[in-house]
Amino acid sequence: MHLGQIAEQTPDRPAVIMAGSGRVVTFRELNDESNRLARLLHAAGLRPGDHVAFLLENHPLYLAVAWAAQRSGLYYTPVSSRLGPDELAYIVDNCEAKAFITSAALAETATAVTDRTPGVALRLMLDGTAPGFASYEDAVAAHPPLPLETEREGMDMLYSSGTTGRPKGVKPPLPLTPMGTPGPLYQLISFLFQPDGDSVYLSPAPLYHAAPLRYCLNLHRFGATVVVMERFDPEAALAAIQRYGVTHSQWVPTMFIRMLKLPDETRARYDLSTLRYAIHAAAPCPVEVKQRMMEWWGPVLHEYYAGTEGNCFVYAGPEDWLAHPGTVGRPLLGEIHVCDESGAEVPPGEQGTLYFGGGPEFEYHGDRAKTEASRDPLGRGWSTLGDIGRVDADGFLYLTDRRSYMIISGGVNVYPQEAENVLAVHPKVADAAVFGVPDAEMGEAVHAVVQPADPADAGPELAAELIAFCRDRLAHYKCPRTVDFRAELPRHPTGKLFKRLLRDEYWADAPA
Repeated sequence: MHLGQIAEQTPDRPAVIMAGSGRVVTFRELNDESNRLARLLHAAGLRPGDHVAFLLENHPLYLAVAWAAQRSGLYYTPVSSRLGPDELAYIVDNCEAKAFITSAALAETATAVTDRTPGVALRLMLDGTAPGFASYEDAVAAHPPLPLETEREGMDMLYSSGTTGRPKGVKPPLPLTPMGTPGPLYQLISFLFQPDGDSVYLSPAPLYHAAPLRYCLNLHRFGATVVVMERFDPEAALAAIQRYGVTHSQWVPTMFIRMLKLPDETRARYDLSTLRYAIHAAAPCPVEVKQRMMEWWGPVLHEYYAGTEGNCFVYAGPEDWLAHPGTVGRPLLGEIHVCDESGAEVPPGEQGTLYFGGGPEFEYHGDRAKTEASRDPLGRGWSTLGDIGRVDADGFLYLTDRRSYMIISGGVNVYPQEAENVLAVHPKVADAAVFGVPDAEMGEAVHAVVQPADPADAGPELAAELIAFCRDRLAHYKCPRTVDFRAELPRHPTGKLFKRLLRDEYWADAPA
């Protein structure tokens, strides 16, 4: 569980393999690099409880940077490499970072926020330099690859992806336990997925997201090799599984959809027999998509529902899901409470806002109003991620949608996730978003924006075909009345859709 011990036992074992370039970082190199950076941060005055932020692409040294903060007792905030200067400046300043690490590939964005982040005392850049930034390589080379005299476990402080507003910093309590002390996620991974030093974990998503970062670091604690894709590509992901003998992996549903839309002969080309655990989360997976993935990969799909906030962990193994199609599982951490508008709990089978009790506490850093809005209004100590769902008689949870995405059309609540799930499996659809648009008679009308698989198909005929496709599978009031087409939808690489950006366009000129 201690990186230094693993490096001592298996120094030459690959800790990180970059799937595209093939670059390897061994456990010895990972341990040495993180020790040097930890000493540099300490020399710069950072002490347990202080903050470091980093803006990096999926870089070979990304996890070394994270490990340096983790073993220094620091809070660390990885920032999305897709953010513009305004959001970047907000996060770096809001998290109170004293050190900021970036790369030459992102220099334009990183240097644009220097004057707006006055609390940062140390700025480092990998692979080059820019005004205001010192060379990362030169700075760490000045320090020995020895651990700090006192190593304490740190903690990530991640920001929500901002799909419905300004990103919120999730600040959990800092453990400050001795380095190598197992945390709750390590214990869950050990119990559910049983990795060891021979495991190979494929991470196809950006490392700044909660699940990829946390799982990569925890897989290292088992001595496992982590294969990092620089960016997701459906066929390249299959090739990586075959090439590296991947045993464990983690996905989002949009990745499944893209892989399923590969030609049959392409999918049949790769040997995936080493894969024992295909974990997925981050967004609801359409039932038909998961059924087809089970038919292709076998009963290796393991699903969980959780949030950056860490207040719950709901899990469904393959057998659970096959017996309860559509479920995201039963809680392993935190108990579920489904509540109506008044806060009263509803019976099994009825849907409402999901609250969780008995799990870890969290706060949104520097935003008391948002923290209070996430709490049970009746003061029972529960918290919510803002999702709607129901629990069946056996205790299995089914997600409906995010509360903020609900459409009220003619007084009827419509949850657009249902229509999105239907559109996602249409062979002519690459991506789809469904939301409410202004309607003089109904208040809101259900509308779809679709990214066609072939741009040449966009037009009235495909729109009519998609509306009919939905109406064959759903109640008509849940289906889009109109469809527009876009070359690409604003989707986060982790699978989350920035629906707010689309919706705001249609409501910009609407009456208040």
